[in-house]
Amino acid sequence: MDEQTMIYLGLTMLILVLLIVNASAFGVFGFAIAILGLLGAIVILVLNYADFILFPVITGIFGIKITPAKGYYIPKSSSSVIKYVNGLYYATGYLTANVYSYVFAAESIDQTEEQKLGEAPDKWERIVMNAGFPFRFNILSVAEDVQRYREELEGARGTLEFKLSKEESSSQPSQLTIDDLNKKMGILDARINRLSAGERPVDAVMYIETTAVGVSEKEAQDSLSNQLAHLQTLFNSFDLSINRVVGREVYNLFTFNYSLPDSDLLGQTFSTQK
Repeated sequence: MDEQTMIYLGLTMLILVLLIVNASAFGVFGFAIAILGLLGAIVILVLNYADFILFPVITGIFGIKITPAKGYYIPKSSSSVIKYVNGLYYATGYLTANVYSYVFAAESIDQTEEQKLGEAPDKWERIVMNAGFPFRFNILSVAEDVQRYREELEGARGTLEFKLSKEESSSQPSQLTIDDLNKKMGILDARINRLSAGERPVDAVMYIETTAVGVSEKEAQDSLSNQLAHLQTLFNSFDLSINRVVGREVYNLFTFNYSLPDSDLLGQTFSTQK
C-alpha cells in the first residue's frame, strides 16, 4: 500500500471512529449511526485489503457495469471484459501466476531448480500444443526503489535484533533460537551489503490473457471460464500458483494493453490476489 493510500485510509477510519464514539450525541439515532459507522469501517478495510472479494459483490448487487474503453464493458461479475461486435460477444479474462519476490544474484538456485529450468521449454511447447485456443502470456518487470528496499531490510533486521536482545536477556535463553536469529540477521546483512555494492532488485508480475466468443454474453463467459480452467490445469506443470483475476484488477490488466503502468501501480497489482 502506498503512502497516499495509507493517509486516505487513516483519515477516513479516524472520521468513522470519531462518529462511532460520539454516536450518543445524535440522540435516538445514535445506535443506528454507530452501526452504520462500524459497517463503513469494515467495508473500507475490506476494499483496501480484499477488494477482489467485495468489489464483485458490490457490482453484482447493484448491477454495475464498468466501461474501461469505448465498445467494451466489465459486467457486474467483475471477472472479464466484454465486447459486442456484429452479433457476437467476446469475453476476455485473466489469470495470474506467482508474483515472485526478487532473489539476490548471489543466492543461487539449487540443482532441482536448474533441472526445472532445463525442462521449461518442453513444458511450454506442450502447453501451447494442448491449449487449443490462443492465449497471451505477459511478464512485466519493474526496478525496485533501492532506498525503500534497503529500509525494509534494515527494518526487518532491527526487529530480529530486538528479538535477539530479548532472548539473550531472558532467564532461560534458548541457544537454538539465538543461533536461528543470528543466521537470519546474517542473511539480511549480506543482502544490505549487496545493495550497497550496486545490485538493484527487479520484481516481475506475470499474467495470462485469453478471449472466448459466444452468441450471448453468458455463452461467451462460460466458454471463457472453461478456457481459463484449462489453462490453469496446463500451467500446473510449472508448479505455479495460478488464480483467476476478479475485481478492480481486471480493469488494470485491460488498460495494460494500451499503456504500461507506473512502478507504484505495478508494485500494488496482485498484492492481495497472489
